[in-house]
Amino acid sequence: MSEKGATAAEGGPVRALVAGHGDFAAGLVSAVQQITGRGDVFRAVSARDLSGVDLEALIDRALTETGALVVFTDLQAGSCTMAARRLTRNRPNVVLVAGANLPMLLDFVFADNVPPVEAARHAMERGRDAIGAIGDRK
Repeated sequence: MSEKGATAAEGGPVRALVAGHGDFAAGLVSAVQQITGRGDVFRAVSARDLSGVDLEALIDRALTETGALVVFTDLQAGSCTMAARRLTRNRPNVVLVAGANLPMLLDFVFADNVPPVEAARHAMERGRDAIGAIGDRK
């Protein structure tokens, strides 16, 4: 892959940030690592104990350091999403995907031959399709 950006321990570039409340992001990245061995394509960002201004600065710094063009967040109207939305105003090449889930990140991690923004859009669809309910207990 020819994309520039921070490299992970195995030499691959960080392709996306995963941001959320508490340990949400680290947990998802850990699960991706356990399942695929490719968790290093993500950088986890936690909103824990950060103001909106500090969170925005942290995400901005992580985007700059990694060269990532994708930010996955936990909640549609959560603080991570709002911070990332403010950043995308000045970074039109960055795509934000809110409502991240594990199937979404797994799809993204295996799309390493596809540009990150395109991979994120496909992963969003996969993540949406993976949601389901089982049983009809009342």
